[in-house]
Amino acid sequence: QLCGFRKQQNKMASIKNEDLLALQSYVTAADTTQYNALAADTLVLDLTHSNLVQRHAEIRFDKHDTVDELRRRIHQKTGTPPQSQHLQLNSGGAVYHEILPNCESERMLGYYNLPLGANVHCIDVDPHSSSANGAYEDTSLVEKFVLSDEEYNKRKGTLRDWGRQQKEIDPDFSLKRHAREHRELVEARRYYKESGVVKDGFEMESDGNIVRCSDTHHSNGSAKIESNNIKSSAELEYGTDSIQHLSLHSRCQVQPGARRGQIAFIGSIDELGGGGHWVGVILDEPMGKTDGTVQSSGVRYFEAPGPNRGGFFRGKNVQAGDFPEIDIMDELEDSEDEL
Repeated sequence: QLCGFRKQQNKMASIKNEDLLALQSYVTAADTTQYNALAADTLVLDLTHSNLVQRHAEIRFDKHDTVDELRRRIHQKTGTPPQSQHLQLNSGGAVYHEILPNCESERMLGYYNLPLGANVHCIDVDPHSSSANGAYEDTSLVEKFVLSDEEYNKRKGTLRDWGRQQKEIDPDFSLKRHAREHRELVEARRYYKESGVVKDGFEMESDGNIVRCSDTHHSNGSAKIESNNIKSSAELEYGTDSIQHLSLHSRCQVQPGARRGQIAFIGSIDELGGGGHWVGVILDEPMGKTDGTVQSSGVRYFEAPGPNRGGFFRGKNVQAGDFPEIDIMDELEDSEDEL
């Protein structure tokens, strides 16, 4: 053990990266005590095989198990039958005992005085073994399924078939464009989730879902976005009419989520994109995305008491009215309907 400890120290001294040293120390911290909780009759062995790269670590046996049981477990894990197993018992990197096929079958493992963590190496003596030459592990030996381009074109329900159907609807459709627009949509949803800001060219539906603005795709399928059309659409949907029912410092409820708070800002915010008017709300609970600052520009439009106590919303998602702050203690009061 002392020799092993010194080797470990020398190995650690050769590592210069502090993170790797910390990781190594964490992983090996309990190496000297890892077997302390085992029962006196328990053996922990590593199993290896002459034809296989795989190593079965820390397989548990009882000292009263026989060599037959050891062979049965090796057969289960490697596929080599007991009659083809030539076993080598290794400790400290050296072979100190060998068990030939069909020999010592009834002898108990405790007889061999195996130390915890010893290695049992199985040599497959069958010259026609199915595990030989990497047959169990070398994937390059597996015949791959190959489909010709012509055959793939004939198949229904494939991505290519779906692309053809889309092209019949939209002559300008391409899988490349579809993939790009999908990435943009995913990014817009992620950005809104993190910042509470709807990116330019996208809008929020009444159910809170972020979608691409309806006029970013022309009826003829063109992928080009006419910024003027987007602006006019945003002005129609998010213009002054969209915030006429709201006033500063009014109590409100915001969807989705029925979040309550107080209106602290009403107006346009150029850096949010999408055009039109926005409503800044100080939320009663930390269920927002901002403290009143637009992340992309660093401009503050209102003052919220915490990083998650504010948000920017479209007028259609904000309802002004008698929405007092919810007292969670109200829900805990005694009720005639609860005993």
